[in-house]
Amino acid sequence: MSVELNHTIVHARDNRESAEFFANLLDLEITAEWGPFVAVDLSNHVTLDFATIPADRITPQHYAFLVSDEEFDAAYTRIRQLGVEHYADPHRKQPGAINHHDGGHGVYFVDPAGHFMELITVPYGGRPS
Repeated sequence: MSVELNHTIVHARDNRESAEFFANLLDLEITAEWGPFVAVDLSNHVTLDFATIPADRITPQHYAFLVSDEEFDAAYTRIRQLGVEHYADPHRKQPGAINHHDGGHGVYFVDPAGHFMELITVPYGGRPS
């Protein structure tokens, strides 16, 4: 059997707030809720399980998502409409902008728990031949 990522736990101040923020931004659905987890399924069968923990115990993480051009455009429209802080770069030196790395589009933004999320339309290094 090949190794595949099945799920990961994303710490949040409020699991429902963070799951809804992410799901609404990317037009995804919350698929399950059990115990401390609110789950959002991605199209490659990986689940993000948002879990509430005390805010002072959250270590901001980086999560990057490969999306289609159409999904990017829709999400970026929502980012701007909601006034979500966003950047073209991971160092936060280009606020309110997107990048065009590898011939695609990319944006970094902060979720409600302080995690640094990234949307890209082309994998780093370019599209496979």
